[in-house]
Amino acid sequence: MAAGPSLQGYVIKGLPVIKPGDDLAALIQSLFDLQDGDIICLASTIVAKAEGRFRNLESYQPSPKAERIARRVSKDPRFVQAVLDQSDDVLLEEPFLLTKTHFGHIGVNAGIDQSNVGGGRILLLPENPSRSAEKLRRSLKKDCAVIITDTCGRPFRSGVTGVAIGWAGISALQDWRGKIDLHGRPLEITLEAIVDEIASAANLLMGEAGDGTPAVVFRGLRLPSGGMESVFMPEDRDVIRPLLRK
Repeated sequence: MAAGPSLQGYVIKGLPVIKPGDDLAALIQSLFDLQDGDIICLASTIVAKAEGRFRNLESYQPSPKAERIARRVSKDPRFVQAVLDQSDDVLLEEPFLLTKTHFGHIGVNAGIDQSNVGGGRILLLPENPSRSAEKLRRSLKKDCAVIITDTCGRPFRSGVTGVAIGWAGISALQDWRGKIDLHGRPLEITLEAIVDEIASAANLLMGEAGDGTPAVVFRGLRLPSGGMESVFMPEDRDVIRPLLRK
């Protein structure tokens, strides 16, 4: 992927507080003049809110497993049960709860959000973020790519960064294997996580906390074609996951 002569990043200003049932595509197009080839990055929170992914903690009945984990991580057992319900696998139970979501993303607490929700409620991630991205993309009047972002910690590094948890209209990975480097040698293992790089850049523009803006458009990037489908590491190739189980 390469930048055009005038790579631009735009924050979409004026979005209202998103409510269940809101039409994100219509809202974005009413606030920003999209062009073919634009890449729209949306924070997972507004997609989840539009899809009505709010839940009340009172609706969860903790299992013995949730009660046990809650004691170890000092969390509300009902919250832990919500995390377990949204997870296919538990990789770590302490010092934090690290799980694999139903759609393949690995993160702390299955990405469930308690900030800016209130009222004893939680906000789940979109059920299938790539499906959500594709649905939104098909509702646009222009041929754009859509990336749904979240923040996530990384092994061996402090701090969180923006990552893609869903995407449509863009290849997730660019395969550089077989390309020739500056010294004429073929590259052997280089896969570029394009959607994560864009999500991280979007997170810089979005900001965090109460003054954040959950929608960003990038213009001037030539979208890759023929790339690979997912950034989620297949379990049979994951060298870290077996170590966590020991």
